[in-house]
This record gives sequence, structure tokens and C-alpha cells, in this order.
Amino acid sequence: MHKKGFIFDLDGVIVDTAKYHFLAWKKLANSIGVDFSEVQNEQLKGVSRVRSLEKILAWGNKTLSDKAFTELMAQKNEGYLSYINKMDTSEILPDVSRVLDFLIENNQAIALGSASKNATPILKKVSLLEKFEAIVDGNDVSKAKPDPEVFLIGAQLLGMNPEDCIVFEDSVAGVQAANTANMISIGIGDKSVLHEADYVFKDFTEMSQEFIERLIKEKRT
Repeated sequence: MHKKGFIFDLDGVIVDTAKYHFLAWKKLANSIGVDFSEVQNEQLKGVSRVRSLEKILAWGNKTLSDKAFTELMAQKNEGYLSYINKMDTSEILPDVSRVLDFLIENNQAIALGSASKNATPILKKVSLLEKFEAIVDGNDVSKAKPDPEVFLIGAQLLGMNPEDCIVFEDSVAGVQAANTANMISIGIGDKSVLHEADYVFKDFTEMSQEFIERLIKEKRT
């Protein structure tokens, strides 16, 4: 069997930490008199902390000093960490473990490519850390998705060519990053939102073993 590189985003793909980001950002936004909806929250998915706070301030028509901006970012992270500290294996999204185990059994290379700076502690909490050969997170990249940097570093660490990599993403920015990197993009979520992906599944329960086998054999031109 061919060897491919499978790169997984974290939030919304392996675990649903997106809900904790939403709660932490909402609490923070409300504390400075800004409110935003779950629809607007879609724009914060897969986006860096700095960019997220800039968007929230723009929605509320607010400006802050650099000092206040930095303090708020730290505050958001503390709020978020208080949620993720309570995580356990029950937080792994349906059938993620099945897919990871199938890839490991078939000697495929697996990496994490996430904007999260807390990727390693989260994977530890949900007992998945040892399943990944490489972890690229927000501490390792200077450019946020849709820039492909995170996935290109992941491919490099796995010793794979980008065209031999498959990316699982739940955000538009992530799908665009995978496409720019010339990797196969698989959207996890809503087809109407992730229509730029090569394939879209509601979640991993929809993904058959045959489909994964096909990905392993398929040659990207």
C-alpha cells in the first residue's frame, strides 16, 4: 500500500473545542460591551487569536490600546484553558479514533496541523497524543490559515510531498490553505460552507473504510 500523509486540524475535527472558544470569546466580548452571534462566530474558526479579537472589536466598533489588547488576549486564553482543563476522552468526535486507528494499522503518516497554541495539552487530555508522528500548532507558525504554512511544515515533518498529503478541516480558511498547498482537502461539516473542499462529510461517521483506502491509493497530479 502507498504511504500518504494525513494531516488533521484539531478544533472541530478531532474535538469540538470550537464551543469553548465561542464561550470564552463571547464572555470576553460581553465584558467590553460587544455581542456577536454564532453566525459571526463562524468567521473566528481557524483564525488566530489576534485576528479574532480584531474582528470582535470591529463588530463592536471599539478601539483599544496595545496594552489593553494584549491583556484581553491573555484573558481569553485563561478563560479557554479553564474549559479545556476539564476535557477527557468523551470529547473526541464520533469515529475519529476509528479513522486514526485504521491509518496507523495501514502504516500511514499522521500529523496535526492546528492554529491552536494548546494543541499538545488538548491531545494529552483526550489520550490521542501518541497517535501523531508530528504536531504543528500555533507556536510553530508565523502565518495563519488560509496561508498553507502549517500544512507545509506538517508534510515536511512527515517526510512527505505536499501532493501526497490529505488534510481534514472544518474551516473555510483551513480548506483554502490545504488547496493552496496542493493537498487533498476534506471538509468536515456543512457542504454549503466548505464547498471549496475536494470532499465534504458531515463527520467521520460518514467516511467509509473504502473511501480512506481510495485516498491512500489515489495519485494526485
